[in-house]
Amino acid sequence: MQTFDGIGMTSRRTRGRMIERLREQGISDEAVLDVMSEIPRHIFLDEALSHRAYEDTSLPIGYQQTLSQPYIVARMTELLLEKRPRKVLEVGTGSGYQSAVLARLVERVYSVERIAPLLEKARLRLRQLKLGNVLFRHADGGMGWPDRAPFDGILSAAAPRQVPDELKQQLAIGGRMVIPVGDQQLQHLITVDRTDSGFIETVVEPVRFVPLVSGRLA
Repeated sequence: MQTFDGIGMTSRRTRGRMIERLREQGISDEAVLDVMSEIPRHIFLDEALSHRAYEDTSLPIGYQQTLSQPYIVARMTELLLEKRPRKVLEVGTGSGYQSAVLARLVERVYSVERIAPLLEKARLRLRQLKLGNVLFRHADGGMGWPDRAPFDGILSAAAPRQVPDELKQQLAIGGRMVIPVGDQQLQHLITVDRTDSGFIETVVEPVRFVPLVSGRLA
């Protein structure tokens, strides 16, 4: 497994504490923990906030968007991996951190982001980490990436009021979507499993995400 050097001993210790905290919070997938222990989360934030990268909190990345807290990244990834996906759609590239985690765990990631400057920063960060199995698209995330469907897994980093039909139709039979759903007052993380006979939605836990907004921003 590829490792990333040049991060400094302080960062390594801080990252180690983050992993121990994730274990205490119930994250048990060792592959997820291993990858998150190696990816330098601090490079996905502006320098002024990089010292807070391993705190258990969401952090701003501009354009009213956030980098999700480590627990949420780990939990959503763990839920997605239960179905052993090879081809994953990510709705909301954001900083690119979740993209990097997925890139280490699945064969191919298709990541859609509506805010062009965020997308370009994420692209550069993944190039810096030499992760070449992520394809990016500047588009309305709620519409997914129909030309590349079907996907074994779909993960959304923003919350619609209800699961978009466009995304459900891009999920392969036997695949799983992990997505926060609700308004700004009440949201829940849910899984959507597609079977031969339809879709099964399961509520996982309460969460708080930015809303899924339509349209693109140059």
